[in-house]
Amino acid sequence: MVTDPSNIKRALRAELRERRRTRTSVERASATEGFTRNLQKLVTDSGASFISCYLSATHEPNTREFLNWAQANGIRTLFPIAREDGLLDWTQGDGESEAEGLFGMPEPVGEILGPMIINDVDLIIVPAAAVDASGVRLGWGRGYFDKTLGSMQKCPPVYALIFDDELLESVPREIHDQPVDGVVTPTQIHTF
Repeated sequence: MVTDPSNIKRALRAELRERRRTRTSVERASATEGFTRNLQKLVTDSGASFISCYLSATHEPNTREFLNWAQANGIRTLFPIAREDGLLDWTQGDGESEAEGLFGMPEPVGEILGPMIINDVDLIIVPAAAVDASGVRLGWGRGYFDKTLGSMQKCPPVYALIFDDELLESVPREIHDQPVDGVVTPTQIHTF
């Protein structure tokens, strides 16, 4: 059925993935500067000293320069490690040492700290395909972050990292989808 949210999500993800894949190197470089500047501002303004962030893959919003800044400024950073059971483990890292994880995504190398350590962070930065005007996050379809965020008793602020054209009027939502508190784009920090 065409109106099934999972089918609509699948089609939207394909469109967004293609849009990311075709961005030019100049667009990516400019976006990276904006992402880095706005992530630094978010962390500084929130007073966060312990954050969770992901290692960006090739076509994702680039987190690498921000992670270098965080490391240089003493911001402790947790990185997600995908498990085969659909949950996330975590490790602390420098944002440089990495290996290929499940699904071919970059993951940090480090001591596994287990899934509960995420409860200690001050701020969570998550990947997203898109986010809508009410904070509904469209992930990439595996549900890792939705499960993690949905299981937290006291969740700190959660911000998704997206390109400006991925902040949409609406995205399909299913019962398991967890909203975010805001987005960081190359040009803005938007809190819902």
